[in-house]
Amino acid sequence: MGSPWHQAARRLYDCLLQVYNEGIPKDPFPFEADVQVHLIGEGCRSPLESFWNGNSMIFIMEKAGHVELIDQMEESQIDDATYISEFTPQKGSGPVALSVTRGKQLISLYTMAQNPNMTHLKISKPVVLPPLWVRCDRSDPEHTCWLGAEPLKNGNKITGISFHIVTCNGPTADKTCFANLEDLKKTHKIRHRSSIVTTKGFAQYELIRATTLEDTVVESESNIYVDITWNIVDTILQTPPLTAAATLNIRLESGDPRSPVFQLHRELQFLLVLAEGLKTGVTEWPEPLVAESAVELVKELLNDLKNKLDGFNTSVHKNDAEKVQCDSAAVDSSIKSLFSERGDLDFPEQLWCKMRRSVASYQDLVECFTLIIKSLEHGEIQPWIHQESSSLLSKLIQQSYHGAMEAISLSGVTPIQMLLEIGLDKMKKDYVSCFIGQELATLTYLDYFISTSVELQEQVHRLQKLHHMLEILVSCTVFLHFKHENLFPLMQSCIKYYKENPLNEKHVFQLPIRPAVVNKFYQNDHAQIWRVEINSGHGQKEVKTVWQLSTNPPVEHMTSNNLEVLCDTTVNGNTEESMYFITMANCSQVHFA
Repeated sequence: MGSPWHQAARRLYDCLLQVYNEGIPKDPFPFEADVQVHLIGEGCRSPLESFWNGNSMIFIMEKAGHVELIDQMEESQIDDATYISEFTPQKGSGPVALSVTRGKQLISLYTMAQNPNMTHLKISKPVVLPPLWVRCDRSDPEHTCWLGAEPLKNGNKITGISFHIVTCNGPTADKTCFANLEDLKKTHKIRHRSSIVTTKGFAQYELIRATTLEDTVVESESNIYVDITWNIVDTILQTPPLTAAATLNIRLESGDPRSPVFQLHRELQFLLVLAEGLKTGVTEWPEPLVAESAVELVKELLNDLKNKLDGFNTSVHKNDAEKVQCDSAAVDSSIKSLFSERGDLDFPEQLWCKMRRSVASYQDLVECFTLIIKSLEHGEIQPWIHQESSSLLSKLIQQSYHGAMEAISLSGVTPIQMLLEIGLDKMKKDYVSCFIGQELATLTYLDYFISTSVELQEQVHRLQKLHHMLEILVSCTVFLHFKHENLFPLMQSCIKYYKENPLNEKHVFQLPIRPAVVNKFYQNDHAQIWRVEINSGHGQKEVKTVWQLSTNPPVEHMTSNNLEVLCDTTVNGNTEESMYFITMANCSQVHFA
């Protein structure tokens, strides 16, 4: 088939074609001894999204997973071997880059294989392959971190290749290293022989960032950030104009002790303990939150009811509810108008509020429910319950009104199920009261989350979804001061997502907003990412230059051990300056004759 280069190009083509035909593989596909290939599907999240706006399938090539295979490489492939040891893959580490020399070889082979004029490669029915991108180790003077090749097509015929080079330097706080916008535009015009260019800006700001609490091991990936895009960039690090398009991105994990609804999270966690105990038969009881035992608290509640002259006096029941300090009363005062304590707690709900703080064992449950059932059987109490309550205890109370209670054996998982049911009933009403009270949803729209037609485990799962939505609602209300006009579409989006998907606290919820809604949070802050795109040409002839600053490494394979990532800020005199990685993406086109 000709020279070793031609043979290597054919081998690469055959390898990529096999991966392409077999579909997206679960594991990387090997090519020769030192390289592995990934195929990323169309529309999937791409590590290149900052530098390349394509949304088709792409191949990504990187170093194979075992460094000892380097010894098997051909001599022509290890010109930069001195750099390889710096990027030795560790077990469980992220992707590992190839030398820039090896990257250029792969791009050249790919280009040869895609060139329809290379008939001596004897490719009978050439296929237009997805673009190829190669991770590079920055070992050249320009610090190249990506090389890319993208076929240019006219129908099904390849007419040329668009080459991409992405370089990265830093981190640095030295602004003299930053480019000048006019110089960038001038260089772009010269490189691409264009007289007309357009500019587009992008900035990303963190509005709420997760931090580790002192003296704790709390780690959270929660954050709320805003992406802003606009046309016509005036200067480097320009603050986005208020006419820009903005998208809020929300990723929140429940359980942050600083959250205004942390106490509600703890209440939900106790419910999850019961649900797990019901499923496995083993319950890991948490430490009680009060000194009094559960039995003592239940006796007090029953004695209060026995002393009432009329067990159905609704005003009395309201007073009883006010005496019970349920968990929702413990939330931060700043959201009491959003999530206030309900004043209509019925007997099972009052019982939940007492028992959930004090139950320390299975025996506690049995003793408490034994006391309650005996009081009901003897007619000593006639507690009030919500009409729609569906728990077993509520059914027993209803039966007691007529003096005919079914026999219940307080053995096995029955006591756990009884407590779980009254907790579910109570917490469902809490969340629904909040969403409806704020006019963010109707009861019909929330029916999926409070349905009793599914098994208890699924009911608990759906309650977790309600809590996650509440965390998002509270954060946007308390910290970002959102009004109803923004909260309503956000909650509708959350509800729609959770009706169709399982609980996922890593999901990023998005909301288009006006920059004016959040600009006070970022106008005096440093952007985490700031980018300008310089474009010229149209269609197949469109070319782009990208210049970007980012506080985090812009590519995954820069987290290798040889990169000493510095902290986000450094002190320069009395002012803090952000440390930025400087990334540049250029492209050029070659048209086949």
